Amino acid sequence: MGIKERQERDREAVRRSILDAARELFVSEGFQNVSIRKIAEKIEYSPAAIYGYFAGKDDIFFALAEEGFRLLCDGSRADARGTRTPLDQVRMRFERLYEFSREQPQYFALMFLERSVPRISKEYERFAFAREMKGQIRDELQACIDAGDLPKTVEPTVAMRMLTVGLLGISVLRMSDRLAEGEDADALAADVLDVVFAGLKSGVALRSKPVVDCPLVESSLQEEAS
Repeated sequence: MGIKERQERDREAVRRSILDAARELFVSEGFQNVSIRKIAEKIEYSPAAIYGYFAGKDDIFFALAEEGFRLLCDGSRADARGTRTPLDQVRMRFERLYEFSREQPQYFALMFLERSVPRISKEYERFAFAREMKGQIRDELQACIDAGDLPKTVEPTVAMRMLTVGLLGISVLRMSDRLAEGEDADALAADVLDVVFAGLKSGVALRSKPVVDCPLVESSLQEEAS
């Protein structure tokens, strides 16, 4: 390995340690309570050294959020391989959201639960891939409508919101230890999907209006708090 390659490897290792330390602190102490100095102390670096890698605390968050959404999106793409009905495809997408909360609880908490983080809409181009995933889910829901699996009265973005908040709710209950003794979070998540799909199929009139922001990209809980 040459000098340049070794330097790049060492630099990436430091960047990784900054991100890992920041993720743990943001989740355990809250984004607004964590300073660059506190991150530096955790990895035994100077604050000035961290500024050599990131412009500030917001930049660190955006890097973590990008990693988290890529983990979520890449997992969804991997699960999407194979032949499925449009309805099966949509269900798989939302099962993946719940699985993500189990596999990556720190990323999930930072992306969907932490209320003091900056809006990722401030980094519009950086998260284009996440908006693309939103569009794919919307198109898949429309395919369900076109195939007759869902009524034509269903609005795809409203259906996406219903499915998302249901899975977010179960994930939050599990992660915050709010489930009763003996309750099975996995079974609850499956039941939520069954009930929401059954409600959508029934043609029940929904009061919710179509939304512009996707709850998979801008947390529903953050939106309600703003």
